[in-house]
Amino acid sequence: MRKPCLLLVAVLVCAALQFPCANSMAEQAAAPALTVSLTAPAIRDWPETVPASGWLKPWQEAIIASETSGLRITDVLADVGSVVTKGQTLARLSQDSVLADLRKQEAAVVTAKANLTKAKANADRARQLSTSGALADEKITEYLADEQTATASLTSEEAALDGEKIKLAHTTITAADDGLITSRSANLGAVVSTGTELFRMVRQQRVEWQAEVSARYLPRISEGLSVRINGPEGHVIAGKVRLVGPSVSTDTSRAIVYVALPADIRPRTGLYVTGSIELQTTPALTVPETAIVFRDGISYVFTAGEDKRVRRVRVETGRRNNGEVEIVFGIDRSSKVVTSGGAFLSDNDLVKIAEKN
Repeated sequence: MRKPCLLLVAVLVCAALQFPCANSMAEQAAAPALTVSLTAPAIRDWPETVPASGWLKPWQEAIIASETSGLRITDVLADVGSVVTKGQTLARLSQDSVLADLRKQEAAVVTAKANLTKAKANADRARQLSTSGALADEKITEYLADEQTATASLTSEEAALDGEKIKLAHTTITAADDGLITSRSANLGAVVSTGTELFRMVRQQRVEWQAEVSARYLPRISEGLSVRINGPEGHVIAGKVRLVGPSVSTDTSRAIVYVALPADIRPRTGLYVTGSIELQTTPALTVPETAIVFRDGISYVFTAGEDKRVRRVRVETGRRNNGEVEIVFGIDRSSKVVTSGGAFLSDNDLVKIAEKN
């Protein structure tokens, strides 16, 4: 009888030792994993957007070239980065040979005028004597013809003089419009040819965004739509669709949408930026961005029920705006979503709900 009693005592002692441990584990399991705040999804009227990316390029470029040949550049008065106005002198060409040709042509005009005066006087006398018979008909015809030839010769010499004046004017290279010089090929002492590019400029300093978009969006994009561009320095630039490209690339199935920027916004050209084109405004079910948890490339949110336990729910996200993200499916307006700290939670965790102030 003694051994069974000792065995019973030992069992009772072990049980007494184990019960506190079990109670402690139960209390630990029932402790909240985290204190969280809950929010209900909100309905926002957001514009539907089309993502796009592309280059900042000049609205229009003007090429300023030489209109004469064989002349040397004597002055260069503008450089890359110069802001110029229409008609402003950018460079000058040598005028010595042009001025010599001009003086020579002016003398030719004077000679032609003298010849015309002589021919006109002879023609007038021939017309007066035509009825008297004092002058042969052949001579009369000759004098009248000389008058016409002298008139034509003067007209020709005056036209040649105008050409020399134009050539002289072409020795001064001027800006074709207001704008910004972006390229300079004019070098002091260089001899130019007709059509030689000397400067290139951005007309009126206007820059546009040439955004590439998927062809499937083209039927919904039209002129005048608002555009948000992520500027090169982190600033958002507001623009307007100016033109939708008429063709689609056979390589990328994308089209170019030309976006006009405000006149006072002049970012550097040649930069590659991203942005979005705003289509129609539609309702969006939104939650704070902090409520989204990414695991294995999948988006989740945690919702809490009356039992204060959280459930991990897979969601699909859509548009984003001002720290909120659209939920396309996964939850509805009646859900209570954990606003932050989801990365530290697991499915079915017990949480403590923070009271709203």
